[in-house]
Amino acid sequence: MTADPFADLPPLRDTIAAHGLSAKKALGQNFLLDPNLLAKIARIPGDLHGQHLYEVGPGPGGLTRALLKAGARVTAVEMDSRCLPALGELAEISGGNLSVIEGDALTIDEPSTIGNAHVAANLPYNVGTALLVRWLEAPWLPWWRSLTLMFQREVAERIVALPQTGAYGRLSVLAQWRSTARIAMRLPARAFVPPPKVDSAIVHITPRAQPVGVDAEILSRLTAAAFGQRRKMLRASLKSVPNALEALETLGIEATRRPETISVQEFVEIARILSDG
Repeated sequence: MTADPFADLPPLRDTIAAHGLSAKKALGQNFLLDPNLLAKIARIPGDLHGQHLYEVGPGPGGLTRALLKAGARVTAVEMDSRCLPALGELAEISGGNLSVIEGDALTIDEPSTIGNAHVAANLPYNVGTALLVRWLEAPWLPWWRSLTLMFQREVAERIVALPQTGAYGRLSVLAQWRSTARIAMRLPARAFVPPPKVDSAIVHITPRAQPVGVDAEILSRLTAAAFGQRRKMLRASLKSVPNALEALETLGIEATRRPETISVQEFVEIARILSDG
């Protein structure tokens, strides 16, 4: 074995061909093959040497290779059984630094199965938002140390959006109330095989301290109600949330405002009053 166990790996395109793989639309798959782009993504979380990484939907293992080369210990969950042989070959030469779980990421109990880890993933488009919301609603302090996640560009822009913009919504509040979120990298559709219909972007999210006295579940329900009817005034959209209208009055927030005008901090203050109740 060479000093670099990954030096003799065939190009990812050859691995895909050797195993007869193709991206499945039903699984939201689009493969990123450029090793330089993959290496850039692996650098976003910072120094990964000796760090534990959790990867969702590795597919044929392009990002997995980059994470391992960066020195990470990777636990990857993959539900597409076609990709397991290619991942198995990568695990064999990883020196014990790659563990592969066959399964659906939506059913994984990360705190007990994964533990304290960074997350880096080219998330399948069809489950990306659901996974992000679950991770953002995790008990605090969360099991994850940072999230480096690829989304459709529109979803990424919603995560980092500011109030009074068209992209601002529930994802913005959930991501920003106790985390710092930024777009770390943009990727054109032509970078993928097959090219999706839209461009992509990578969002990097790092946790901050949870505001005192705020129940994450209450904030989640509050934002779901508010942005579920985003064109309506708060007096209509929050009618279904017990004591929400009274909380607005206590805080001096006009019930005639629409949810996109309410700042993250204002949502936090409303949720704090409801949490006390």
